[in-house]
Amino acid sequence: MKKIAINFLAVLFISALSLTKAFAVDFTLGVSGAIANLQADGSETETGAVSAETTNKSVSNTFATGSIFAEAKFDRLAFGVDYIPMDADVSDATHTRTDTETSVTGNQKAVSTARTQTAAAEVSDHVTIYANYYMNDNIYLHLGYASVDVVTNESLDTGSSYGNASINGIQYGIGLQMTDNLRLEAAYTDYDNVSITSSEARTGVTVNNKVSADLDTTQLKLSYHF
Repeated sequence: MKKIAINFLAVLFISALSLTKAFAVDFTLGVSGAIANLQADGSETETGAVSAETTNKSVSNTFATGSIFAEAKFDRLAFGVDYIPMDADVSDATHTRTDTETSVTGNQKAVSTARTQTAAAEVSDHVTIYANYYMNDNIYLHLGYASVDVVTNESLDTGSSYGNASINGIQYGIGLQMTDNLRLEAAYTDYDNVSITSSEARTGVTVNNKVSADLDTTQLKLSYHF
């Protein structure tokens, strides 16, 4: 489904380049304000140690955000680029857990070590290339291709750390053109799964920690274009 949407957007943009020669094009700039809900289903798996452990977690966060956009409209088609210049937390809280690591030394005494793991993540630099098709003067269908950076913010007593990643997603929506300059839009974005790996050396054993997550967002956006 994602490949179909991407190919469809590519065809629309190529068609737009040729149609601009035959139709008058209205170029506009605008600003948007939105209420968005971000949901993430993730897991962390430790592999390579004596035993592997997987921890699953589902988090969500509802927040206000804003964007700027540039758009070209002719006839019933509009094409644009939307950029969100602010960051947003994946979760509305920082998550902390304490792991107890037990080992057996050469003198047969058990040694326990408590390790506190704190993790959080945020998304930033969100860019969407989109196309709107107006079914009539007021209702339009929205299709977009989004790209966003996922930045991890963790504090791990094990000494390991996760890197950052960039993911893409397909955005679907429907909108209402309320006035010549004001519109309301509801949209859903389905992002690709993200997978980030870190490693640490623990008593001579290399432990590979892997975080996988599936991110989705829904938003209600009010836009004004000049």
